[in-house]
Amino acid sequence: MNQDYIKPDNWSIIEEGFDVERVKSSESLFSIGNGAMGQRANFEETYSGETFQGSYIAGIYYPDKTKVGWWKNGYPKYFAKVLNAPNWIGIDIEVNEENLDLHNCKEVRNFRRELNMKEGWYNRSFEAILKNGTEIAVNIRRFLSLDLDEAGVIKYDITPLNKDAKIVYKPYVDAGVTNEDANWEEKFWEPLEVKKGTNEAFVTAQTFKTHFKVTTFMHNTIFANGENANISPSTIDSTVDKVQYTYGTIIAKGQTSTIQKIGGYTVSLNHENTLAGAEKVIKSAVALGYDALLQNQIDAWAKIWEMSDITIEGDVKAQQGIRFNIFQLNQTYSGKDSRLNIGPKGFTGEKYGGSTYWDTEAYCIPFYMATKDQQVARNLLTYRYNQLDKAIENAKDNLGFKNGAALYPMVTMNGEECHNEWEITHEEIHRNGAIAFAIYNYNRYTGDYSYIPEKGLEVLIGIARFWHQRASFSKDKNQYVILGVTGPNEYENNINNNFYTNYIAKWCIDFAAEQIEKVASEYPADHKRVMAKVSLSANEIQEWKKVADDMYFPISQELGIYLQQDGFLDKDLVPVKDLDKSQRPINQKWSWDRVLRSPYIKQADVLQGFYFFEDHFSKEELKRNFEFYESFTVHESSLSPCVHSIQAAALDKMDMAYTFYLRTSRLDLDDYNKEVEEGCHITSMAGTWMSIVEGFGGMRVKNDQLHFSPKIPKEWNGYSFKINFRNQILKVAVNHNETTFTVDGDQDLTIIVNGNPVIASKFVQIK
Repeated sequence: MNQDYIKPDNWSIIEEGFDVERVKSSESLFSIGNGAMGQRANFEETYSGETFQGSYIAGIYYPDKTKVGWWKNGYPKYFAKVLNAPNWIGIDIEVNEENLDLHNCKEVRNFRRELNMKEGWYNRSFEAILKNGTEIAVNIRRFLSLDLDEAGVIKYDITPLNKDAKIVYKPYVDAGVTNEDANWEEKFWEPLEVKKGTNEAFVTAQTFKTHFKVTTFMHNTIFANGENANISPSTIDSTVDKVQYTYGTIIAKGQTSTIQKIGGYTVSLNHENTLAGAEKVIKSAVALGYDALLQNQIDAWAKIWEMSDITIEGDVKAQQGIRFNIFQLNQTYSGKDSRLNIGPKGFTGEKYGGSTYWDTEAYCIPFYMATKDQQVARNLLTYRYNQLDKAIENAKDNLGFKNGAALYPMVTMNGEECHNEWEITHEEIHRNGAIAFAIYNYNRYTGDYSYIPEKGLEVLIGIARFWHQRASFSKDKNQYVILGVTGPNEYENNINNNFYTNYIAKWCIDFAAEQIEKVASEYPADHKRVMAKVSLSANEIQEWKKVADDMYFPISQELGIYLQQDGFLDKDLVPVKDLDKSQRPINQKWSWDRVLRSPYIKQADVLQGFYFFEDHFSKEELKRNFEFYESFTVHESSLSPCVHSIQAAALDKMDMAYTFYLRTSRLDLDDYNKEVEEGCHITSMAGTWMSIVEGFGGMRVKNDQLHFSPKIPKEWNGYSFKINFRNQILKVAVNHNETTFTVDGDQDLTIIVNGNPVIASKFVQIK
């Protein structure tokens, strides 16, 4: 834990007191989004202190030219940047002819932020004494509409406390923005058109290179004590990429002046004419009005929470943590659009390029399968199917593979590889396995097999072809090996025979071969279509199988464990507990050379294989491997604590499971890795959900049935969650005395609890 200023609360994230050192961290933590767009919690008014300005639009990116010290064949041409979108929230404010800037006020008191997760709004309030002696109380509420998802709303109230005040509002829209994260300091936006109306303004710009067109808009209304003041702007200033209006008001001491600002984006992904689309959005939002928009927001979030909420009794920090994770996941991805995916930072920052990683398939799909309609998860699978041709191009053009072998990119926005570190881009090839596993996992959970003959089989074949060609035969070992890789533990590069990579490669080939047979038997028309399209023969499948059947796995017979890679035991095996705390996190304290030679593990690696393929190993094998590798794991990846929490719970190490749960759920709130100001770790938040449902709840799917082995941390009085399993809603409630299963509906559901079959109906109680 590196910070502890967020106030414990069941439903809200709360900060009290103004501290300039916390501004950027809070901008991340209080971020808001609605699936279509999002923004950091930047101040609407001028702030001259340190800040990280960021607004983002789903699906809009820029191909920033790759910057490397030494170019090598195969490097991607660009690193995709999620763009800092034009600013629509800005409102410069003058009070008695002094600019409001919290960095320059005489005093700021009673400063408070609240992110109300239950209702989906962000509130900031404070009292300030300006240098001119005027004292004001300010309250600002902002939200991004879930229903009208191209629009956001700001209500900005100012009350003079010690004298009458002349208040001047200067709202603006501005496309002259830059990215915090840019390789060459290029401009990303080209202004096209500015349009001004009575109280509304529009700036249309397009991205260089990718030519996404965006109209950024605003509509302003001034109120005095809650009544529309019917004020038009006194001046209108504009440039090629910015429009700013000025509204002057006089307000008596103790009275309240308000500006309500509606703003947002319309994009060419969804509109042929983005300006006309923006005018339509404003018309709809103004017709509803602030109160109705807010109530619709509250109602929409109530519907989301009805299905996705997890309750925890007796541990407020744990409760706050899981709801923060669930809230951010729902803000980031709604599942409406199969062109979109889940960036590691969501709408909270620019690090990692805001693109698609293997995190989606390995961690996020289980959350969306269980808390949404299954179509949402299917959309995520369809996203990869639609990019299969690009994955084949990536393997062919960058690595020299042939015959339709597919290597999905480590990082992508449109299917092209856009990650610029060789040891990740071309060595961390295990991501191919996560994509195949997600297809298997989707079918296992939903029972919907149709995706495989329709789309998934082509993906599986491309991936199997890749593994077949990537493996090589070792005469020394008389087995197939996979050389020069990076496993999930990115603190080892260019190593040989990473256990997880070899294991998932074998599994992918076996699974693809099984599905080819099944589709041939049960979906002959699809089988004929796919085989003709990919030109796959029985002889080729037999060649695949030779690789899978004779895959090499490094093992230590003495320790009874699988080796993370061939040379792991050659390292200086000093456990983490003996590492000086002043050296943590090692990725910020040590040279990369020292990190690579150390035994320290960034995240689950061998244990990632045990997580995916739990049924392939005995409990004793899990115990030996867990106890060995956890002792060397520094958990400096956000994806690490959740897997360890699930496996600790499976091994009845409940104190450890709880500690890991708290770390994954409060990773950003408590800033464990000293980096939250860069944005929140969105994709790992799905792992937090898994820590409860799969860890403490023990939920598994085996032989088309739900299995549970419920456990509860001693720190909790009880917990509950809901899942949508094959269109049946099951609520699970656990306390120290009993577990209750409730089915929503009249149809019974047979489940397995602690190895025993139970028919769950409207109310089933298991002692």
